[in-house]
Amino acid sequence: MLLRPCLEDDLDAITAIYGHAVATGTASFELEPPSRDEMARRRSALLDAGYPYLVAEVGGRIAGYAYASAYRARPAYRGTVENSVYVDQAVQGRGIGRALLGRLVDECAARGFRQMVAVIGDSANHASRRLHEAAGFTLVGTLHSVGWKHGRWLDTVLMQRSLGTGDDTPPGC
Repeated sequence: MLLRPCLEDDLDAITAIYGHAVATGTASFELEPPSRDEMARRRSALLDAGYPYLVAEVGGRIAGYAYASAYRARPAYRGTVENSVYVDQAVQGRGIGRALLGRLVDECAARGFRQMVAVIGDSANHASRRLHEAAGFTLVGTLHSVGWKHGRWLDTVLMQRSLGTGDDTPPGC
């Protein structure tokens, strides 16, 4: 497995992975899969803002991707990021998500971010909860019935972990 920064050429595979997750799953609360152009716009915005965007390549194919984004837009939150990790359904359960999340944590810490939050769609998403627990995240709360998708109400699970020196220093130090 090769972990590397996401390139423009990776967007077809990323769009397909995310599109499947949106259409069939509950990890994302988006209701319609975004187009490749929209995924390219989102990627560019994240990279321009200084966030890492990674892919996992297995056998020459994109098997998953992960990125960090702003947890909230207000400046006081600048030291906190939210993570997103998606793995192609055909290769889930093979450690790809764990490798991506581990590298993402390292990259965010190296960029001076101090906290990472996971906003996990659907409290029944046990795989994502286990992935985050294995990466050192702890459960901080559950927002009950905050999203409606696939004909049912869904919870959002919040998990968090410190990065670098955590809350011992201001962001960027």
